[in-house]
Amino acid sequence: MKKVALLMSGGIDSSYSAYLLKKEYEVRGFYLKLHNKEEKHNFYIEKCRQVAKKLDIEFSVIDLQEEFEKIVYRYFLESYQNARTPNPCAMCNPYIKFGLGLKMALDSACDFIASGHYARIKKVDGTNYIQEALDKSKDQSYFLFGISKEAKDRLIFPLGDKLKSNIKKEAFSAMTWFGELDEYKDSQEICFVEKDYISTISKDIEVNKTGFIKDKNGNIIGEHKGYMHYTIGKRKGLNIKGSHSPSYVLDINPSDNVVIVGEKQDLKKSKIIAKIESLDNVKNGIYDIKIRYRSKAIKSQIEISDDRIIATPLENVYGVANGQALVIYKDDIVLGGGFIESSD
Repeated sequence: MKKVALLMSGGIDSSYSAYLLKKEYEVRGFYLKLHNKEEKHNFYIEKCRQVAKKLDIEFSVIDLQEEFEKIVYRYFLESYQNARTPNPCAMCNPYIKFGLGLKMALDSACDFIASGHYARIKKVDGTNYIQEALDKSKDQSYFLFGISKEAKDRLIFPLGDKLKSNIKKEAFSAMTWFGELDEYKDSQEICFVEKDYISTISKDIEVNKTGFIKDKNGNIIGEHKGYMHYTIGKRKGLNIKGSHSPSYVLDINPSDNVVIVGEKQDLKKSKIIAKIESLDNVKNGIYDIKIRYRSKAIKSQIEISDDRIIATPLENVYGVANGQALVIYKDDIVLGGGFIESSD
């Protein structure tokens, strides 16, 4: 019987994945300790142990806090310091979960690695690609664009062809010992952010440094409480003198501690440039792109130049944030992408 390493979180999705995988594979569960919220870890590790015991599978806790701090959390902090909007899950997946996690799986003599992500694997002309989940409302393919070919060749997503609305019912029916439904909440989008990103990063860096708000012509029209409180496209929390219409953050200049604002139409972009992180079989042409999680796909002319993706949207695009992922799709297949460096 083939052996699969399952990344377990203690929640419904990964626990039900263990139940489904046990029907076909020898399952070994792994809980990756990433952030420094020990109370949270203890709660979910106990959930994992209960599931492993009931399903009679091996279970281990792997401490990757140091690696997570260096690769993901420092990147998260530095992005906000440099007025970029980070995408920590898109960094964690290729380098931690399906990078170090894959190595851990192979070192444990596992043939595959699995998780409760809502995504699928599809083989096209002999190559495995990430495919959108059947449940588009829960699809996580956007965050998986950067994972390696080696990982994609060994990945299993047991929930990719299921609807989230059915998962809880199926899981609690199949695993009657699982507990009470109200104990299980949907996972946080960013695992180490308890309240919001500002309260998280303020523990390590100073975020409250007042500065000027300027219009697009360079006129001072107000003050802000610290540029890291703002991201591109933000409308709330702007202290602008005598403003009678909504203002939006157009740009942030961290070196001068200046936030630049304008009208919504000023957020419109006609070109987006991203540095390639991972790309499979993309030639110059028209593809779908996504520039943030849950954004709709946008038809764009794509040009590959050295290590850059140059995207020219064929429809209106607003509020492009440097640091976010630009992910290229062909129908529902992920062809790769990169992190946005600039737009105009």
